[in-house]
Amino acid sequence: MDVLKLLVDYGVIGFLIFLSFVSVGTAIERYIFIKRADVSKYKSRQDIELELTKNMHWIATIGSNAPYIGLLGTVLGIMLTFYTIGQEGFVDTKKVMVGLALALKATAVGLLVAIPSTALYNVLLRRVREKLSMWEKVNGR
Repeated sequence: MDVLKLLVDYGVIGFLIFLSFVSVGTAIERYIFIKRADVSKYKSRQDIELELTKNMHWIATIGSNAPYIGLLGTVLGIMLTFYTIGQEGFVDTKKVMVGLALALKATAVGLLVAIPSTALYNVLLRRVREKLSMWEKVNGR
């Protein structure tokens, strides 16, 4: 069960932190690219749309799945708490509450990753729509 504790503390939380860096890094790169994109150099709407939305699916995927990864960490942490209670044969309220509180931190981290990722995705999607409208205006469509 020590492996499970390490998995919750370092595996799940570490993975969520990694995903947050991927999400924010991708969002920054996409924002800069979209801001600098010259709509006049693209011949078709599909070409510009493909370029503007490249890699944005990662941000959306992280935003939608981070809460589930956090929930997985919470479930594993609760399982660990119940296993510890079963092994010791008695219920120590302090140990139970500490175990449950530590288990819930995975869900909290999952939400801390998901909420900004979803917001960043929506901001970028709005910028893409603005650029596509500019392309249509320039090309008379």
